[in-house]
Amino acid sequence: VQLQASGGGLVQAGGSLSLSCAASGRTFRGYSVAWFRQVPGEERMFVAAIKWNSRHTYYTNSLKGRFTISRDNAENTVNLQMNSLRPEDTAVYYCAASSSVIQSSLSSRAAYANWGQGTQVTVSS
Repeated sequence: VQLQASGGGLVQAGGSLSLSCAASGRTFRGYSVAWFRQVPGEERMFVAAIKWNSRHTYYTNSLKGRFTISRDNAENTVNLQMNSLRPEDTAVYYCAASSSVIQSSLSSRAAYANWGQGTQVTVSS
């Protein structure tokens, strides 16, 4: 499956952005999808994930309550709603998908074979 991330941009602290990850080539059905983010010079870090059946979502603890991941299987997209953004949320955000990732590995970069190209999010203070 090919992934296309979009929705990034420049926003003031306290504002909101909604990122979208669209699948092409095949349906998202059966795939767990995650968002990661990366700051230059640092490792790509887990943000959130949603299981293929949408019944389970997972977040890195520090982002719980501000970020929400959801999926629209009919539209073949997974979205990341980001609220109350802070300057430290500035990063390139990547979506990733896997048809075989197990629950204990949802936050692991190595578990995902399919990656989008990334979208820049910049939060100004």
